[in-house]
Amino acid sequence: MTDVTVESIFFYILAIISVGSALMMITRRNPVIAALYLIVNFFSLAGLYLTLHAQFIAVLQILVYAGAIMVLFVFVIMLLNLGDERKLSDAISYKKTIAAGLSFGLLMELIYIFGFTNESLSESRFEKAAEIGTVESIGKELFTRFLFPFEITSVLLLAAIIGAVVLAKRKLD
Repeated sequence: MTDVTVESIFFYILAIISVGSALMMITRRNPVIAALYLIVNFFSLAGLYLTLHAQFIAVLQILVYAGAIMVLFVFVIMLLNLGDERKLSDAISYKKTIAAGLSFGLLMELIYIFGFTNESLSESRFEKAAEIGTVESIGKELFTRFLFPFEITSVLLLAAIIGAVVLAKRKLD
């Protein structure tokens, strides 16, 4: 068995919170409550990134997903005004039965993989883990190895902004 560290305990606690909040999110009938559980899931994922020494990705997870995207989701939910919850309920169909069966199969595979395999992860795989998630290493990779895709993305975003301005100008005229 491996040594149990505080970091691994935090990892498993955050993993349980993440899976629990995801299950609560998909089982809630009220879309606002489901969105709140999704926010809990985003924060627990950010905590998981921190335990994996990916500080930059954890901060981006909180800023982009738990912040901006969830504000957008809540605004859309409020604009839709799904007042009657009876319209959201469905009878058990064959699609739900197949989805439950596939989910159970995936759960059994995960239990087998994590519970019955004796292969341990060596520490040599994670030697550079604390350095990989920093802003410096991500920036270095982004502007050296992935410079061309980064520039293509910036050109596509510029084209989208110009298109939005042109469409907005047409509506005003």
